[in-house]
Amino acid sequence: MLSLLSYAPGLIFITLCYVALCAVSPFGTCLKCKGWGSKIRVGRYTGHVRRGRICRRCQGYGQRIRFGRRLYNLACELRRDGTR
Repeated sequence: MLSLLSYAPGLIFITLCYVALCAVSPFGTCLKCKGWGSKIRVGRYTGHVRRGRICRRCQGYGQRIRFGRRLYNLACELRRDGTR
Protein backbone atom coordinates (compact mmCIF):
# COMPACT_ATOMS: atom_id res chain seq x y z
CA MET A 1 0.00 0.00 0.00
CA LEU A 2 1.42 3.36 -1.02
CA SER A 3 1.40 6.20 1.42
CA LEU A 4 -0.04 9.61 0.68
CA LEU A 5 3.45 11.11 0.57
CA SER A 6 4.18 9.25 -2.64
CA TYR A 7 1.34 11.15 -4.37
CA ALA A 8 2.41 14.57 -3.07
CA PRO A 9 4.85 15.53 -5.88
CA GLY A 10 2.29 14.71 -8.56
CA LEU A 11 -0.45 16.68 -6.82
CA ILE A 12 1.86 19.64 -6.33
CA PHE A 13 2.84 19.55 -10.01
CA ILE A 14 -0.80 19.41 -11.16
CA THR A 15 -1.72 22.27 -8.80
CA LEU A 16 1.13 24.46 -10.05
CA CYS A 17 0.14 23.76 -13.66
CA TYR A 18 -3.45 24.81 -12.91
CA VAL A 19 -2.23 27.98 -11.17
CA ALA A 20 -0.12 28.83 -14.22
CA LEU A 21 -3.10 28.19 -16.51
CA CYS A 22 -5.30 30.49 -14.42
CA ALA A 23 -2.62 33.19 -14.51
CA VAL A 24 -2.09 32.98 -18.27
CA SER A 25 -5.69 32.39 -19.32
CA PRO A 26 -8.19 33.39 -16.61
CA PHE A 27 -11.20 32.70 -18.82
CA GLY A 28 -12.35 29.36 -20.21
CA THR A 29 -15.16 28.45 -22.57
CA CYS A 30 -18.65 28.31 -21.13
CA LEU A 31 -19.67 24.75 -20.41
CA LYS A 32 -23.35 25.33 -21.09
CA CYS A 33 -23.18 26.92 -24.55
CA LYS A 34 -19.73 25.51 -25.46
CA GLY A 35 -18.37 28.97 -26.29
CA TRP A 36 -21.08 30.02 -28.74
CA GLY A 37 -22.71 32.54 -26.40
CA SER A 38 -26.17 31.25 -27.12
CA LYS A 39 -28.06 28.08 -27.69
CA ILE A 40 -27.63 26.91 -31.27
CA ARG A 41 -30.77 25.97 -33.14
CA VAL A 42 -31.21 24.30 -36.49
CA GLY A 43 -33.97 25.57 -38.73
CA ARG A 44 -36.86 23.16 -39.11
CA TYR A 45 -37.23 23.38 -42.87
CA THR A 46 -33.95 24.85 -44.12
CA GLY A 47 -31.51 23.06 -41.82
CA HIS A 48 -29.46 26.24 -41.33
CA VAL A 49 -27.78 26.87 -38.00
CA ARG A 50 -29.22 29.87 -36.17
CA ARG A 51 -28.58 31.59 -32.88
CA GLY A 52 -31.10 30.93 -30.18
CA ARG A 53 -31.49 32.58 -26.83
CA ILE A 54 -28.49 34.17 -25.14
CA CYS A 55 -26.80 31.89 -22.62
CA ARG A 56 -27.77 32.76 -19.06
CA ARG A 57 -24.53 31.50 -17.54
CA CYS A 58 -22.08 33.60 -19.61
CA GLN A 59 -24.50 36.37 -20.73
CA GLY A 60 -23.63 35.80 -24.37
CA TYR A 61 -19.84 36.15 -24.10
CA GLY A 62 -19.11 32.45 -24.48
CA GLN A 63 -16.50 32.58 -21.74
CA ARG A 64 -16.54 32.10 -17.99
CA ILE A 65 -14.00 32.84 -15.29
CA ARG A 66 -12.10 29.77 -14.10
CA PHE A 67 -12.63 28.47 -10.57
CA GLY A 68 -8.98 28.99 -9.60
CA ARG A 69 -9.01 32.56 -10.85
CA ARG A 70 -12.21 33.21 -8.90
CA LEU A 71 -10.46 31.97 -5.73
CA TYR A 72 -7.43 34.16 -6.49
CA ASN A 73 -9.64 37.23 -7.00
CA LEU A 74 -11.45 36.50 -3.73
CA ALA A 75 -8.14 36.19 -1.84
CA CYS A 76 -6.89 39.47 -3.32
CA GLU A 77 -10.12 41.21 -2.41
CA LEU A 78 -10.00 39.92 1.18
CA ARG A 79 -6.38 41.04 1.54
CA ARG A 80 -7.16 44.46 0.07
CA ASP A 81 -10.13 44.95 2.38
CA GLY A 82 -8.17 43.71 5.40
CA THR A 83 -5.25 46.10 4.92
CA ARG A 84 -7.31 49.25 4.58
